[in-house]
Amino acid sequence: MVAREYDFWLLDLDGTLIDIDPSYVRSVFERVSDRLGYEFTDYESEIIWHGLGGSRDAQLRRWGLDPVEFWEAFHSIEDPEVRAENTFLYDDAAFVADLDCPVGLVTHCQQFLTDPVLDGLDIRDWFDTVVCCDEQLGWKPNPEPVEHAMGRLGVNGTDRGVLAGDGSSDIGAAWNAGLDAVHVERHDPTRRKQCVLGDYRVNSFDELWPNAGQTFENTD
Repeated sequence: MVAREYDFWLLDLDGTLIDIDPSYVRSVFERVSDRLGYEFTDYESEIIWHGLGGSRDAQLRRWGLDPVEFWEAFHSIEDPEVRAENTFLYDDAAFVADLDCPVGLVTHCQQFLTDPVLDGLDIRDWFDTVVCCDEQLGWKPNPEPVEHAMGRLGVNGTDRGVLAGDGSSDIGAAWNAGLDAVHVERHDPTRRKQCVLGDYRVNSFDELWPNAGQTFENTD
């Protein structure tokens, strides 16, 4: 068991630090269903919202849906303020505010949705930089969004960094960028139907701080 300290932290947002009322997810997918003529079940909605099956675009294609058409409908339907009102912060996410090092956010959530959430939950000042993935920058598990955040933080390859997230794309992005990875499991693994590995695997961030310090132990 080796204690590790990191020079900087990167974190995912949705499903990692925050989550949303399931009734809101259902209402969004009902309207997407009406727009696309495809009836999403509650489970299918959960898979796409939380990325439980890995690549969302790949999953949509398996259902015979065009990802571009889906995301255009999805983002045109969402109201940023309503989404923010239905979003809550996980209790164990509070450790981020106490990190005494550069901290960045790397999220697939688009800027127009991210901003009201950060402001509504009053957590914007937790982060030294916020990077929202897009077609130009790239998507996790590609390393480019992570490397972009690192550049904004002013860190480099000699600094020890870690990325924490709830999905396989977060872990892949961390490793592809040469960082350690923390997987926090927010869902029943039987619903995910895949095993997500990580340098650290926890059900709550509280497990990383057994002595209330800014170090934690590798469970390998």
